[in-house]
Amino acid sequence: MAEERLQKILAHGGFGSRRHCEELITAGRVLLNGRKPQLGEKADAALDKIEVDFVPMVRFEALCYVALNKPRGIECTLAPQNDRTGVRALVNLPGRLYPVGRLDADSEGLVLMTNDGELTNALTHPRYGHEKEYHVLLDRIPDAQQLATWRRGLVLEGGDHTLPAEVETMYESSSGSWVKVVLREGRKHQIRRVALALGMTVRRLQRVRLGTLQLGRLAPGEWRLLNKSEIEVLQRSAPSKPKARSRPAAAHAEKPAAPAPQRGSRPAGPAKSRSHPAPAPASRPAAQRGSRPAGPVRKPRAR
Repeated sequence: MAEERLQKILAHGGFGSRRHCEELITAGRVLLNGRKPQLGEKADAALDKIEVDFVPMVRFEALCYVALNKPRGIECTLAPQNDRTGVRALVNLPGRLYPVGRLDADSEGLVLMTNDGELTNALTHPRYGHEKEYHVLLDRIPDAQQLATWRRGLVLEGGDHTLPAEVETMYESSSGSWVKVVLREGRKHQIRRVALALGMTVRRLQRVRLGTLQLGRLAPGEWRLLNKSEIEVLQRSAPSKPKARSRPAAAHAEKPAAPAPQRGSRPAGPAKSRSHPAPAPASRPAAQRGSRPAGPVRKPRAR
């Protein structure tokens, strides 16, 4: 196998996203052939011995994708605290599985669990802005001004400025009002903090969609394996490279005749010389390019 950056190998091996694997390396928890590697160092997963917390990495492991309906009171982490149960204990499958993103212990709903580090990075990195849909029960009915403020974004306590969100009233009940909230970011306790800033309290919060993946009819605590179609759709919607880096290559591939200088400050010059290389010099005499173009055509004065 060809050498790859160590954090990428770890992500493929199911140790989390690339950012998390970078943290493992910088924390000294990774050994490469018995020594602590530097961040960005390359390795060959087929030849080199890679250990995490002194446990050898399994070189080949089938990728697994699980949709789980997390109940309230379950922590969305592999290391639960305060004697609570973590989501991993709910999925009776062998091997490494970790949750994609977080969901508060007091919240419930869809959690994607996988050992695909590349997909995890693509779905959780802020640059991609993948949608997350929630159904939220509020203790009161929000008025038009509160909904408008929530939709356009606001500054929370601590200085966090939320991005615009999709917020719609679903229906009212005896215990409050249900609203649909679609976010493209994932700040800690964001929905609860926004509701509190607007004078409301969240009584119940359920995530029903992550990107293209739907919660469906899973009961609390139930899980299922994703089918091939769902996996392919998720992978297509979650590119492994930043969009900003892929645009120049895509544009160049789709329009090979358009030179790169056309994006600069002087696009016309290179374009003309490339599209019509011969006519320009052929139609102009050499004297016209000099500093005194009128000299050759001036007649001598008669004496």
